[in-house]
Amino acid sequence: MCAHQPSCRRTESPAPHVVAAHPEQGWSLLCDGSIVFDDTGELLPDGRVIAPHRAPADRLVVAA
Repeated sequence: MCAHQPSCRRTESPAPHVVAAHPEQGWSLLCDGSIVFDDTGELLPDGRVIAPHRAPADRLVVAA
């Protein structure tokens, strides 16, 4: 899937690039085969899931 030589791997590449963006649906496909969701969750090529890692609400900045 990745055009880099050698192709990107999740552990070798610090920043795989987006090959297909679908902001209207809330996800992007990366060159390493991972799918990244706008809520910070991920679906890895091997089927593993990384749960969204959101900041607790009490730590969010509120504009006055």
